Amino acid sequence: MPKLIAAVRTANIKVIIVPHHRWKEGDYKGWKHMNPSQIKANEDQDFAASTWGGEFHPEFGPHQGDLVALEHWGQIGFANTDLDAQLKQRGIEKINIVGMVANTCIESTARFGMELGYHVTLIKDAIAAFSPEGMHSVNEVNGPRLYMQF
Repeated sequence: MPKLIAAVRTANIKVIIVPHHRWKEGDYKGWKHMNPSQIKANEDQDFAASTWGGEFHPEFGPHQGDLVALEHWGQIGFANTDLDAQLKQRGIEKINIVGMVANTCIESTARFGMELGYHVTLIKDAIAAFSPEGMHSVNEVNGPRLYMQF
């Protein structure tokens, strides 16, 4: 990913960062239907605001000229964010997706983007999962049927 992002910026290709919601006390209070990832994030305070896990990694965080979409609460970068509007307003029709977690956020965002009519490419060397099975499901099972892969 470091080489890829540097090359993208050098080529003046728009970098769009779609962050996961940063946990804050009380975020899920009153929620009726938390998914297992949200339950775990709430218990573990994953991505807690103003902590190491809730800040952008210096190597991958936004630079001047990058776009940071609104934070997503689940696994889809398009759901309940401004990502689609930001892309459409800029005339962006092709999206290359990198990051984590391959078999949840990455794949869900890619699928949603494909359904919205975007030309979606997953950069296989720049996505990661917590298990070989997660990578296999994206790269060998679902990915080849749904998106371009590079």
